[in-house]
Amino acid sequence: MQKISPFLWFNDNAEAAVDFYISVFQDGKILRKTHYAEVPAENRPPCPPVGTMMTVEFELFGQNYTALNGGPIFKFNEAISFVVSCDTQEEVDRYWDALTADGGKPVQCGWLQDKFGVSWQIVPTVLADLMASSDPALCSRVTQAMLKMIKLDIATLQQAAASK
Repeated sequence: MQKISPFLWFNDNAEAAVDFYISVFQDGKILRKTHYAEVPAENRPPCPPVGTMMTVEFELFGQNYTALNGGPIFKFNEAISFVVSCDTQEEVDRYWDALTADGGKPVQCGWLQDKFGVSWQIVPTVLADLMASSDPALCSRVTQAMLKMIKLDIATLQQAAASK
């Protein structure tokens, strides 16, 4: 078991979200499911009915997560996001298209929100390499190019880095 792992609070669609993420990343698996148990009414906080799916523990690329059907109390926001490092434009495009499908929303600079409201950053690994340059002018050109993008484009970032 990992010492630290993300815990995602969904209203009532945790299992659908997990199934979606496993289909997008194609390397995941469900580890365990739990269901709400019978608890005396005076001790029971407002939550879904007994027998309803409570949590789904799952894994993506070796990272464990837990998804909870916790009810409508909390909502996702951009303060927390998941960064997906991509080696190729094809990989950027594949994850971007999958995560923005069916109600997902593109944001800016490689950020998006999926149909469940979870924020993601789909980032080519070359961006970090370019931004680590000791040339401040190169970093500035790459940053300016990135700020104009919704989905990040590797060729455009590289072109900005190479221009003088």
